[in-house]
Amino acid sequence: MINIADILIEDKRWNDFRLQNLADKTFGIIFENLILSSKWKISILACDDAKITELNAEFRDKPTATNVLSWPNYNLKSQQVGEVPNKPSLSVYEDDSLGDIAISFDTCKREAADNNVDFIDHIIHLLMHGCLHLLNYDHINEADAIIMEELETRLLKVMGISDPYLENK
Repeated sequence: MINIADILIEDKRWNDFRLQNLADKTFGIIFENLILSSKWKISILACDDAKITELNAEFRDKPTATNVLSWPNYNLKSQQVGEVPNKPSLSVYEDDSLGDIAISFDTCKREAADNNVDFIDHIIHLLMHGCLHLLNYDHINEADAIIMEELETRLLKVMGISDPYLENK
């Protein structure tokens, strides 16, 4: 398996869930399906609600816990709303890092329990969601949300995970 993720585990509870393997497998499937170089890297901070609340307050002015945050290194947005973002190219960018993701154990665990979904499946979904944000997919408006959710659903299906948006459709 290709090592894509560079993980800093701040909350030791993550150690029980093979986060490196989950991230590398998830990102590998995304890269393969979107035809991206496997040489791209993604940094992950595996933290708790206290840390993600601090980050959410600092970067989004929202002092609350959330499941995942993403900081893309590149602007790949399409010129039009409702269009797929541009693909990153290693030949264009000097740095091989797509960006950073922070993921909170507490919120992930709580959401999985509240929604009666497998915890590992939920982690994979959130890593995928964060990675797609690094690739400039978004859900700020309905047209972009449809593109992002359909892609997530398709990629999760490849991984044997059911559609997390099914009840909203």
